[in-house]
Amino acid sequence: MPASTDTADLDDISFLGRLSEALSQRIEEQTRPLFDDAGITIPVRSCSLLTALDAAGEASAAELARALGQSHQLVVQKCPALLRLGVITQHADPADARRKILRLTDAGRDQLRRIDDYSAKISDVYRTLFEEVGDVHGAILKALNALADKSLAERIRE
Repeated sequence: MPASTDTADLDDISFLGRLSEALSQRIEEQTRPLFDDAGITIPVRSCSLLTALDAAGEASAAELARALGQSHQLVVQKCPALLRLGVITQHADPADARRKILRLTDAGRDQLRRIDDYSAKISDVYRTLFEEVGDVHGAILKALNALADKSLAERIRE
């Protein structure tokens, strides 16, 4: 049985960011074996990138970063593993050799099908978890939207 999170360092409300990181890490750790069982070989934190690339058809890292609301650097850091796994390809843009265009491969589309199947199952698991602990998903979305509307800096000045 995995060790529980030592909440002594997380129970201070001022460490909300660290607490949400701990939740994200716990979910990632527990998702990897489920991915293995489902034949999903991509890193857990790369699912949204593949989904965005599928929606775009092809895109640069900068375009994917904008679509995902992530930094360009983070998207670029994920690409080597996806290239090694053969789920994406990369080639120079004929109009701008500095710009690299990414595309899904057939293996990448297969991974997305597996992710879709997995998502249907894990959504039910999360709903059951939320019956136990409350709607974490809704609370996180609400907090993100509230902070987008009014930053912490604005709130501290009030």
